Amino acid sequence: MTQILTKKHELDHVEEMILSVVHKKKLPFKTVLMDSWYATQRLMALVDNLGKIYYCPLKINRLVDDTGGVEKYKNIGELSWNESEKISGKIVKIKGFPRDKKVKLFWATVSSNRTGYIATNDLYQSSVDAVEFESQTRWKIEEFHREIEQLTGIESCQCRLRQIQKNHIACAMLVWNFLKILALKIGKTIYTVKYELLSNYLIQELKKPTIRFRAIG
Repeated sequence: MTQILTKKHELDHVEEMILSVVHKKKLPFKTVLMDSWYATQRLMALVDNLGKIYYCPLKINRLVDDTGGVEKYKNIGELSWNESEKISGKIVKIKGFPRDKKVKLFWATVSSNRTGYIATNDLYQSSVDAVEFESQTRWKIEEFHREIEQLTGIESCQCRLRQIQKNHIACAMLVWNFLKILALKIGKTIYTVKYELLSNYLIQELKKPTIRFRAIG
């Protein structure tokens, strides 16, 4: 009999990782920070059922209701906010969620130059500053992932042995750490530091090539 292997959806992997952290590795944590792509009813309910708190941005076209069913669902971007709600958030129901499941929605600063809508299952959260802190923590993690992928070749390991892959990842993290410290020290971005190293190398090679070529007559 031929066994058919089906590719797991990315959400399946995320769910497995969360359950592994809780039940197998038993790592202590209280909060889950998610990107808007993962802000699905399935994952949010999973985190909720595990007794954890989540903070996740919602896309501006996500349909919600802040009237308790009096009005129809509307895009988040169409919601009105009074001064109290801007500070303490508002209770909303996201379309597609169970009838009795509500979340606390905040209109918060998510990075240095933009605002966004952050949902949490912590209905007692009443500080936009605390929500912004969580969002900015998630943003720093995303910056780390983007930088280490683009600058260290962490995804370029072709070895299949687990230990060698771990060594490769560890080396990539050490490189990122060195570049980050140097960038902070000299007041430049980590990308500038990396590309200046390559630029200096190319300039030196053009002046004095390590490998010389000559035409064969």
